Amino acid sequence: MKLWKSWRGTRRNGVSAHVEISEEDGIRYLHLGTDTIQSGMRVSAPDELVLAYTRSMMAFLLFVPEPARVVTVGLGGGSVNKWIYRHLAGSQQVVIELNPQVIDIARRYFCVPDDDERFAIVQGDGAQWMHEHADSADLILVDGYDGVALVEELATEAFYAACARALTREGVLVVNLWGSDRRYAENLQRIEGAFEGQVVCVPALQKGNIIVLGFKRSPVHLRWDELRERARALEAAYGLEFPRFVEVLRRLNPHTDTRLLI
Repeated sequence: MKLWKSWRGTRRNGVSAHVEISEEDGIRYLHLGTDTIQSGMRVSAPDELVLAYTRSMMAFLLFVPEPARVVTVGLGGGSVNKWIYRHLAGSQQVVIELNPQVIDIARRYFCVPDDDERFAIVQGDGAQWMHEHADSADLILVDGYDGVALVEELATEAFYAACARALTREGVLVVNLWGSDRRYAENLQRIEGAFEGQVVCVPALQKGNIIVLGFKRSPVHLRWDELRERARALEAAYGLEFPRFVEVLRRLNPHTDTRLLI
């Protein structure tokens, strides 16, 4: 993997943060201070979801097929946001990103679109934004890593409670967690507490990432036959592996032979 660009900026606490871009086999990667890949983009197909965990985050479509208002905390290279911008024309997106350097790099090197009536980036504190915007989103996406771990402010009980308040009645929170994080179980318990146990885990189709979905209220259609039918339709529409998402739901979640239990 060849280093392509490198910058040095600052984090929230003033500690230096090294932002790098590397490129290999036509894939451009974003790194924040470590070799850990934060985002990936196929240069010839900028809207493709290259990393398996970003595709797994799309599992929310099994439950919320048409989110009108989408809020994302953490921009990175904007993979998920570009995909939603292309495929979900009825969705309006707001992305909250603390680091202005990341915003600049995402737009210059990762084909993140300019602001328009369907898409806007706000340079600011995602945790604070959640506390100030109740009942404002049908979908909240949180992928707030700093290259080492989940940013502390985006993993507190107060933050997840604010996310629950920020969601509409049918809304869902989607959080990318690292299964190897020593705080994984604690973070999962905090999400479960904020959403009264109405949570499912979707192991990503690559080792390490686990996508957690927290529901404002339990979805109606949870029978396996219903989920599989919906997954086949979504796969046909978008080309992602939704039938596999349904099958991996069994790994970490309570269920019976006929339905998922939430």
